[in-house]
Amino acid sequence: MSRPPNRGPSRSGPNRGPSRGGPPRRPGGAPPPRFVPPPRPPEPVDAGKQKEEAIELEGTIAAVLAGTMFRVKLRNGHEVLAHISGKMRKKFIRLVIGDAVKIEMSPYDMDKARIVYRIG
Repeated sequence: MSRPPNRGPSRSGPNRGPSRGGPPRRPGGAPPPRFVPPPRPPEPVDAGKQKEEAIELEGTIAAVLAGTMFRVKLRNGHEVLAHISGKMRKKFIRLVIGDAVKIEMSPYDMDKARIVYRIG
């Protein structure tokens, strides 16, 4: 006498429902409705906490440092530490001493910058 292999509980039929741990049956066999979160109200344009805009300046590469860092001399005489932006890294834009570049600086830290464009 051989026995049929045990294949676990049936996926359909009368054994499915709240007594077996599955979801309760709905009339007509329809699945339960999906949860849709309510729409978010639009944020006010003139909120007190706006993101500060980056300051754009132009300068020239004064020194090439390790780790794709550069010393950039600005037109007003200041020098800042700058790194290459992600898009320039992705496109393999090479920078050498003397190249004119456009940089973006945060108004919170005026000693560091991001190089966003090579002018020449």
